[in-house]
Amino acid sequence: MQDRQPLRIGCVKYLNARPLILGGPADVVLDHPSVLCAQLARGELDVALVSSFEFLRNPIYRIVDGISISSDGPVYSVVVAHVGEISAAEQIELDPAAETSGNLLRCLLSELKLRPQFVATSTSSLAKVRARLLIGDQAVRFRQQHGNEFQFWDLGENWQKLVGLPFVYALWLLRPEVVDPKSVADRLRALRNKNLADIDNLIAAEKEFDRGFCGRYYREHLRFSFGEREKKGLRAFQELCQKHDLLPKRDIAFSVV
Repeated sequence: MQDRQPLRIGCVKYLNARPLILGGPADVVLDHPSVLCAQLARGELDVALVSSFEFLRNPIYRIVDGISISSDGPVYSVVVAHVGEISAAEQIELDPAAETSGNLLRCLLSELKLRPQFVATSTSSLAKVRARLLIGDQAVRFRQQHGNEFQFWDLGENWQKLVGLPFVYALWLLRPEVVDPKSVADRLRALRNKNLADIDNLIAAEKEFDRGFCGRYYREHLRFSFGEREKKGLRAFQELCQKHDLLPKRDIAFSVV
């Protein structure tokens, strides 16, 4: 309870978040990452599963220890769909809402000495723009519908090649005024543990996506832990963002509960 009022909880509305929220409170706000980040920053939410870049940009929050949405290799659902070689792409379309993935892409391409122009996603067909960053369920659907027409540059895979550590896409963040944050964090960890222990039934109940794909996605592409390697990966992302002037150069403490 938060001052005798229910906690206001937000969560990204993607397939990758289901094991962290399914069976939790009924009144969770489900929305896109950028919307939830803004609501959390304004104090309209008390706790939210949001992009890791939001914490690095505004490190006032406590992080729920042990939980993240991460990958340690190909993630499948954070990709640049492109025609031709990625090195030949002069422009890449970015969804302004995809801040973590957009900044990850900037870091990766800068480290490879590639300097495409980044432009806002348009309504043009991908064949005309030739390269576009896709994330979450949109990326999954696009790959399943157009997998033979495009190449897919997987950001999780290329991060792992560059850094040798997991990449952390999303974290549970708690506002500093939340009362008894450890109790909140314990409940979120228990919910994650219950869903992962029951992952076969969670997959069997899936109505929107192919169940065989969901099994591979949850077991082979995603990680739901936030241990020492994930923390090192998040710190490496912070350092690269600072190197490429995407974040101010300052020390950031990871306050975990």
